[in-house]
Amino acid sequence: MTNSVHIALEAPVLPVDAVPSGKVLRHRLVNTAYYTVCTVLALMFLFPIAWSCLTALEPASEAMASPPHYWPSRFSLENFINLAQYSQGIGHYLWNSASIALMTVSATAVLSTLGGYGFSRFRFPGRDLIFMLILSTLMIPFQSILNPLFILLRAMHLQDTKVGLALVYTTFQLPFSVFMMRNAFDAVPREIEEAAVLDGCRPLTMLRLVMLPLVGPGLVTVCLFAFFGSWNELLAALILISDARQFTLPVMLLNAQSGQLGAVNWGLMQAGITLSILPCAALFLLLQRYYIHGLVAGAVK
Repeated sequence: MTNSVHIALEAPVLPVDAVPSGKVLRHRLVNTAYYTVCTVLALMFLFPIAWSCLTALEPASEAMASPPHYWPSRFSLENFINLAQYSQGIGHYLWNSASIALMTVSATAVLSTLGGYGFSRFRFPGRDLIFMLILSTLMIPFQSILNPLFILLRAMHLQDTKVGLALVYTTFQLPFSVFMMRNAFDAVPREIEEAAVLDGCRPLTMLRLVMLPLVGPGLVTVCLFAFFGSWNELLAALILISDARQFTLPVMLLNAQSGQLGAVNWGLMQAGITLSILPCAALFLLLQRYYIHGLVAGAVK
């Protein structure tokens, strides 16, 4: 009886692994601090986007109130209706931006793929020098060459045209895109090409059927950068396009921002910003896996 009572009163002995050590506690504290900081930063970056969307859904009078309302008293599509009725309608300017972006993406994808494949796989005199010259153009601010580009487009009768603006955007995107595609092709083992050559593939056939599927993430990254750059660009479109019928969405919003007595029509602006954000956010969320793989292509040899 005494032995049984003694056993019942003994405290349970925990295994050594169940007691968190100081190293484990420090690791947990570091992880907690890391995720806390990341959450705060994410909320800081998401706040302007959320505020723009909420302001776009406010009535026009509330959108222009001072101090601003962070939550609408009621949700309204008044700002989107006003935006749709502005000038030729928002659909016209969305089509202008979309067509210019599609032309830019198509031209950039084709030229950067051919250029990256050539710099990666072919040996010719001055290859490294030419590649460095292409990369050096990244250091030239594009604002400094807008006047020569304006004169060149006017001489080619491409001023106030979507094709001319798309060519300018393609020129801006090509140095980085060629660099990305060369790295993507460098990451592909040469043995794959040698096997395709033994099967009788010509260079262009091999590029189309064998290499392109392997460098897909890099090509998606190039296309995303080209789309974002052309869709959101304002300064070049503002200088090179003077015909209101050819305005892109950013230029249209710049012209539509003035309200009564020169005040900024915040409701109209935020509605336009919300519409311009949606395609970029949708494309990035759909293609983010390829985007991340494309950025690191060729980073590790």
